[in-house]
Amino acid sequence: MTEDSTEDYLLDHHHQEETLPTTTAVTATNNSGKLSIIPLIFLIYFEVSGGAYGEEAAVGAAGPLWAILGFLVFPFIWSIPEALITAELATAFPGNGGYVIWAHEAFGPFWGSLMGSWKFLSGVINLASYPVLCVDYIKLVFPILSSGLPRYVAILLSTLFLSFLNYTGLVIVGYTAVCLGVVSLLPFVLLALFSIPKIDPSRWISLGQKGVTKDWSLFFNTLFWNLNFWDNASTLAGEVEQPQKTFPKALFSAGLLTCLAYLVPLLAATGAIPLDQENWVDGYFADAAQIIAGKWLKVFIEIGAVLSIIGLYEAQLSSCVYQLLGMADLGFLPRCFSVRSKWFNTPWVGILVSTSITVAVSYMDFSDLISSVNFLYSLGMLLEFASFLWLRRKSPTIKRPFRVPMKLPGLTVMCLIPSGFLVYIMLVATGNVFLVSSIVTVLTIIWYFAMNFCKSKKPAIVEDEAYLE
Repeated sequence: MTEDSTEDYLLDHHHQEETLPTTTAVTATNNSGKLSIIPLIFLIYFEVSGGAYGEEAAVGAAGPLWAILGFLVFPFIWSIPEALITAELATAFPGNGGYVIWAHEAFGPFWGSLMGSWKFLSGVINLASYPVLCVDYIKLVFPILSSGLPRYVAILLSTLFLSFLNYTGLVIVGYTAVCLGVVSLLPFVLLALFSIPKIDPSRWISLGQKGVTKDWSLFFNTLFWNLNFWDNASTLAGEVEQPQKTFPKALFSAGLLTCLAYLVPLLAATGAIPLDQENWVDGYFADAAQIIAGKWLKVFIEIGAVLSIIGLYEAQLSSCVYQLLGMADLGFLPRCFSVRSKWFNTPWVGILVSTSITVAVSYMDFSDLISSVNFLYSLGMLLEFASFLWLRRKSPTIKRPFRVPMKLPGLTVMCLIPSGFLVYIMLVATGNVFLVSSIVTVLTIIWYFAMNFCKSKKPAIVEDEAYLE
């Protein structure tokens, strides 16, 4: 979205709530530069999942039956509400920035700025784990990358390479995600086919081995983080072809693909192999594939894991970058964040900043950082739920091309259930996590008022001066 088009969108929306706000991306005159439905489906898929990699811990924590039920039931408690909210608000406010725009429209620019910082930092710090995971797989072939300078160089080069791919354009990233998704899913399709003759359905109803204590915290965390981030693609709404029609269809299709990508391999592996619960940790699907079909399938799944990590990185970096672009258009960041490359039409400043943070965090200890990410993300999601409910009450006449078919009381109940999980995550946080999250929030507040002060002195720093006052 160009700055002029954002200004038109904001003024039109505030003065005529009955009319659907329209936005035009910088590429609006060229539909070939817009995301169509298939690439968007796979970008959403990689925002949320990327495949069955990582779901093994649910079996190790609670046994096959609870794991299967978890991946059947939890989408209705968490994923579907989040996807429905995204579908309604992304079509009502089809601009880059997504949830930042929603909080801004619901509660004003101060809360939009907070939403932006919470979501961006949680996303970009999470992003830093993917090059590290990628190198962890590559070191199985090249052991020299296990430690020391070679490992640091490999992480740096892989991060720069993946970020450069993002720089070449969102359409290229989208079709790359399609290819990565198909190839990374293929080994699990083969796993399911080879498992059929060996499946014993009675293994699916096992509650776990005797003597193995259930780890419910690990179980719910595994479900939560494998079925999350449905709203991330909303930051790309300004780059999507006919977002009012495309987003609901893409979210539904990505949801179906994600559920099948989790359930089919889970049913195949747990049904075909006698249960040894302690073996069910991250990466066990590769070992299960070797038991079921041979070493060739194990290697194929490990290759698929690397491709999935690349897809995860590209999708989530795109979300972070276009969120920054949207925040610049709204006046929360300097205008340079909305500048696009002359060659690829991508917001190169956002890519540079996001990549720099990713590289820095890649060399840090992830333990406290990830806990802080979870806390910041929970804050952002609670604000998102509140924004959705308040917009329904505050602006009932806004045209919503997709509308969740419930009235406000039902929507409140729908949001309260996942909010309970978010509150639980925040309550069990350590003192260090509270401290880090508080510092981030305070710095965001200082930045918000500093930007307003700079605007009053130098209006050229950001666009739309009057809007934020």
